[in-house]
Amino acid sequence: MALKIRLQRQGRIHHPAYRIVVAESTCRRDGKYVEKLGTYEPQARGNTAPLILDVDRATYWMSVGAKPTETAAHLIRRARKSVAIK
Repeated sequence: MALKIRLQRQGRIHHPAYRIVVAESTCRRDGKYVEKLGTYEPQARGNTAPLILDVDRATYWMSVGAKPTETAAHLIRRARKSVAIK
């Protein structure tokens, strides 16, 4: 069972929102997932946070062998920086 940390598309046409999930690599993009780690809204406005991510759980899943995609790895690095600043 090869696990990946990847984005799952949500939202409307031209207004994407993504879930950051741990899923098997053989599952469809919007299919079943093992655990939801957070959300990412690239077009967030107002008081909404564009990135909400449980960094501890992401670290745990990577320690047991889950491989993040390029985009997911970038978002995890971004979330770690914001946690370190606070």
